[in-house]
Amino acid sequence: MNDVVADIVADVVATTRRGSLIYSRNRFRAPWGAEFPAGQTASFHVVTSGACWLTVDGSDPVQLTRGDVALIPFGAPHRLTDVPGRPARLMTEIAGRSLADGPPECLVVDGDGPATGWLCGGYRLAPDLQHPLTSLLPTVVVVTAAEARGTGLGAAVDLLAAEVDGTDPGAPAVMASLVDLLFVYLLRAWLAGHHDDTGWGRALFDPVTGAALAMVHADPGRAWTLDSLARAAGAPRATFSRRFTALTGQSPMAYVTAWRMAVAARMLREETATLRLVAGRVGYESEFAFARTFKRTTGQPPGQYRQHARRQAVTG
Repeated sequence: MNDVVADIVADVVATTRRGSLIYSRNRFRAPWGAEFPAGQTASFHVVTSGACWLTVDGSDPVQLTRGDVALIPFGAPHRLTDVPGRPARLMTEIAGRSLADGPPECLVVDGDGPATGWLCGGYRLAPDLQHPLTSLLPTVVVVTAAEARGTGLGAAVDLLAAEVDGTDPGAPAVMASLVDLLFVYLLRAWLAGHHDDTGWGRALFDPVTGAALAMVHADPGRAWTLDSLARAAGAPRATFSRRFTALTGQSPMAYVTAWRMAVAARMLREETATLRLVAGRVGYESEFAFARTFKRTTGQPPGQYRQHARRQAVTG
């Protein structure tokens, strides 16, 4: 996958997630079962030793072995167990608290059967501004160790497995950075195998539409017009507009607006910049025009959105 696609995927991950990483390092010895209820969280599981079974509601169990990675992108209820059908306890019950309160040292379940080492975690999702790229994903994405070998995903898994045993004071920050990489590489790996199946997948690899997307992502605050985007992408205006819309399902300028609002929402959640500065960063000279567009997109004025995001960050 080329660097342009990788950058766009990384942008999508950054604007979709909300708050800090939630994760847990686990060493469970059979018999065991851990349940994860439905929620607004993109969850992942990395098996670092041994094996287990993943069951997502409505799907058949899938075995995961060392080096395999599973992503549950939309918070579907699921279970990890040592064997299919094993009764499972809520992960919060096993941990004795919410994982959002901070990662435990290492969760241990004792038994007399085979041991499994695994890392679980995820990010809360920003539910109001989902990028269409994420809608392409199925309920569960599994990338095996064999499929990941020799790729950035394989390297990220190896680094995470090594960090599981680490005791350095900076481990949480390192883990958060590695999981950011994990999410990006997971999406890249899935898109590499499915980009011919979907409009948005093809859009990223299309030389004209992909170039336009990259420019909008690199500089959302530029005074983009349909003409300037078409010229920059190297295509006639009408051809460019038709091609972009056919592949992404949005007109070029509708996408520019949607991406600007996604960037603005992230700034409002994570930064203390004034609304005027946020508006300027995403291409609006008028704070009023920005606020009107933001409310139309998210259902909330920017100030109210920021206050709500801060309350959620405190209460979880």
